[in-house]
Amino acid sequence: MEDKSIVNMAVLAGEIMLRSGAETYRVEDTIKHILDTAGSEDRKVKTEALVLLTGIIVTIESPGEETVTVMRRVHDRGTNMHRIVEVNEISRRYCAGELSAEETQTRLNQIRGKQYTVGIYNLATVLVPAGFAPLFGGSLREILASAAVGVVLALLMTIGKRVRISSFILNMLCSAGIAVAALLLRMCIPQLNMDTVIISGIMPLVPGVAITNAIRDTLRGDYISGGARVLEAFVTAAAIAIGAGVGIALFSSLFQGGGLQ
Repeated sequence: MEDKSIVNMAVLAGEIMLRSGAETYRVEDTIKHILDTAGSEDRKVKTEALVLLTGIIVTIESPGEETVTVMRRVHDRGTNMHRIVEVNEISRRYCAGELSAEETQTRLNQIRGKQYTVGIYNLATVLVPAGFAPLFGGSLREILASAAVGVVLALLMTIGKRVRISSFILNMLCSAGIAVAALLLRMCIPQLNMDTVIISGIMPLVPGVAITNAIRDTLRGDYISGGARVLEAFVTAAAIAIGAGVGIALFSSLFQGGGLQ
């Protein structure tokens, strides 16, 4: 297989993992194993892989041949552990010779597409707040209210992604919408624990995986990626806090504190 094809396949695998929330050292390790398949006993190659939070750079160098270098910019990142596991399994089978290069490329392209429909994603967005409510001491009343708030969150996230709003602004709008929805429910149901509903509602937005990966990257010596992830998590948390505060303040000013007593 040509070096360029191997490089493109390795970059594709790394891009999927990076977009799915994998640690940079894990992405580099996977890419390096795929690149090393370009060498053999008769053909010595030197491979390098540099993975940052926002990009991938890989190189294959062989004596007497043209060096192949590919750089890929990664813009959007999320969390999808299933995709990370799938890419790891495919790369292991390819490196072990159980999959051909063509089969590996095909399977990676299939993983790259959307795994869930918008409806399934929105359903999960509704169920996650409802699931967190009892963990924060909520009763059936708070569980149902959190599910209702989840509907608002799913609607705002769907609209925001379709109009391509930046993640910072989108997180602010979503947390503000959650706060306003919880306050409106509190006006209708005075016994409702508003704090539980708001906290449960913002849980899908909390960057827990990003913070964990930041620590793991830092402990592995990837200080640039670790620091970038810490900053990303801080900015996300700040957007959530600002949005919730603005939503509560706006509601309080419009309804003169109604529902806050």
